Amino acid sequence: MKNLFDKSSLECSKKITKIYSTSFSLAIKLLSPKIQNDIYAIYGFVRCADEIVDSFEGYNQAELLTEFENEFQKAYDRRISLNPVLNAFQEVVHRYDMMDLVIPFLKSMRMDLHKKNYLSKQDYEEYIFGSADVVGLMCLMSFVNGDKKKYEELKGSAMKLGSAFQKVNFLRDLKYDYATLGRIYFPNINLVNLSNEEKFKIVQEIENDFKQALIGIHKLPKEAKFGVYTAYRYYKSLLSKISNTEADDILNKRIRVNDFSKLFIISKSYVKYQFNYLG
Repeated sequence: MKNLFDKSSLECSKKITKIYSTSFSLAIKLLSPKIQNDIYAIYGFVRCADEIVDSFEGYNQAELLTEFENEFQKAYDRRISLNPVLNAFQEVVHRYDMMDLVIPFLKSMRMDLHKKNYLSKQDYEEYIFGSADVVGLMCLMSFVNGDKKKYEELKGSAMKLGSAFQKVNFLRDLKYDYATLGRIYFPNINLVNLSNEEKFKIVQEIENDFKQALIGIHKLPKEAKFGVYTAYRYYKSLLSKISNTEADDILNKRIRVNDFSKLFIISKSYVKYQFNYLG
């Protein structure tokens, strides 16, 4: 029965999520069970595309990405794929009619193949939109169960949250992105000699994104609110560590939140959630 194959497809995306991101996996488990599978399917697809452009050096990455795009299009058209990640994802795309979000995501992935420096704010914002904002919107569509009115109401905040998460990742991964991949995402930033003043400007930009994102988190359905809020608190904590780290150190090591701190964040988030004091 196809139901069995669909179930195994989701398990594959779930496994990918757990292997690649323990923090994100924890946040997903705090969502309502009926939402979890959607987010696993979305993450599995996004992670595979991201790995092609980030980790498959030594292979023909452009060819692999093209094949991935073509196979997804076939999966979407046929409503089935022998690739379990694509099979799980296409079902979510159909259910919420969100093909218009997949296209800019894949465009940003292709940008990573040939664009190394985002010198203009326009290029930077275009990349952020495709690589992060639309992923936030995909998740939002699941959170509101396809409710178009609610989606439009929370769309702006979801994009800001996606942007904030991505920018925190950029700061956390500065060393790898620059030294290994040769990429500079932040425009007009000198990574050879990053100053604390430049770092502060980026942190302030992200803080503003988080501030606008929180407005929407307050309005999320209860099935999604606690999980999203916990992810928000985790990334805020990571940003705080980065903010308190010297610019030179950011370029020489990857800032992390340890497992004990993650558990503390979950506990504190739960208390705030129960008392409806999300801040």
